[in-house]
Amino acid sequence: MVGTFINMFKIPELRNKILFTLGMLATYRIGFYVPVPGVDQARMSAGTAGGGGGPLGDLVNYFQLFTGGNLSQSTIFGLGIMPYISASIIFQLLVTVWPALEKLQQEGETGRRKIQEYTRYLTVALCLINAMVWMRYLAGQGYIFPRYQGAFLGMEFTYFLLSLLTLTTGTIFLMWLGEQIDEYGIGNGISLIIMAGIVAQIPNAVIWVGQNLTLKQTTNPGQMDVPKLAFLIIMFVGVTAGAILITQAQRRIPIQQAKQTRGRRVYGGQRHYLPLRVNHGGVMPIIFASSMLIFPGIIFAGIAGIWQNRFWYFWQQAFSSGQYIYIVSYIAAVYFFAYFWTTVQFRPKEMANNLRDYGSFIPGLRPGKRTADYLERVMGRITYVGAAFLAVIAIIPTLVAQSLGIPFAVSAFLGGTGLLIVVSVALDLVQRIEANLIMRNYEGFLGGGGSIKGSR
Repeated sequence: MVGTFINMFKIPELRNKILFTLGMLATYRIGFYVPVPGVDQARMSAGTAGGGGGPLGDLVNYFQLFTGGNLSQSTIFGLGIMPYISASIIFQLLVTVWPALEKLQQEGETGRRKIQEYTRYLTVALCLINAMVWMRYLAGQGYIFPRYQGAFLGMEFTYFLLSLLTLTTGTIFLMWLGEQIDEYGIGNGISLIIMAGIVAQIPNAVIWVGQNLTLKQTTNPGQMDVPKLAFLIIMFVGVTAGAILITQAQRRIPIQQAKQTRGRRVYGGQRHYLPLRVNHGGVMPIIFASSMLIFPGIIFAGIAGIWQNRFWYFWQQAFSSGQYIYIVSYIAAVYFFAYFWTTVQFRPKEMANNLRDYGSFIPGLRPGKRTADYLERVMGRITYVGAAFLAVIAIIPTLVAQSLGIPFAVSAFLGGTGLLIVVSVALDLVQRIEANLIMRNYEGFLGGGGSIKGSR
């Protein structure tokens, strides 16, 4: 392993890519702490950090976990990369239902660049909307210094424009950093930015555990004893191992290539495999489900504040984090979005046509519709297993935080979705580095010129 890391820096091209990527991530972490002018950071941090477990606190926690942003302290990267991710998802969905965009995508690299340009424009629009809503919220909560308060949405108009420009520019700069990593660095830039934001929060969780650890057995929800710590470590190891297995897991469909006779020679006839990922949607179903379930709690809390009766109070409590109805709804939402994302991304008809065009077929099935139906049926079954794993991963932080009496921030970063994101991105990064090493006749991370299982 040590020799592999040394070999990484022996190759000038790979070394430059790694150093460039690290430099871009360091730039992101520096900007992460640059505050938006005019915001009372101390007062805002006291009012929103941890969120007190309410709907706003869940929104802040999930936002920081999935986007690399920081809403508990309004910084120039406060919106994170979420507007760009949202814009990308919107266009991925539109490509499947809008013939003009689908035709544009089929034009190859030129069409993809045009769609990428439209994605950037939509990112700017989403940034402006998100920044406007966020700054209006800050003004309503009194988190802006008095000298910048005014009649326009609670702020001076000039300051309002300045804050919108600052938050929008921060997200656009993060988008640019991700694209630079894609072009000149190694790994997926956007994913690495999100992973860097998650990893940066892990030391805080570890410090909290160390500060609240006691050797005596305790039932105090604000303290950690040895059994709780052991359970937390077991959970961390188990979720890490499970995340690696489900990320690399594949269902391999046997593919037979048709034989072709040219003169006296016979070509083809080889047997291949078509790999179908068990967790085809990645972490996207969890992100969608988490975002969707934040809003019922906020809405019911607002209604209960207006019409104070037991009915609305019940639903407000039901959609609070850790409640039975909330957990059941969370699991159902993860399943729904897992199948939804697979339906959008996986195209069995197109895959079956490609197999037919290349002279390949699945043994026992006719090319065309029967092959497409078979691929769709298999993907539906393995998606059920992948969605079940995602649902377990999604509810682990909530159940652990509730049963052990520890903050959600600790359980989220030592297990669950945050760990799944880190493992997925880290595996992708390791596979890319390993491919560069093997291509230049160096040993990979496993030695012997091998590669990580599932990377091919």
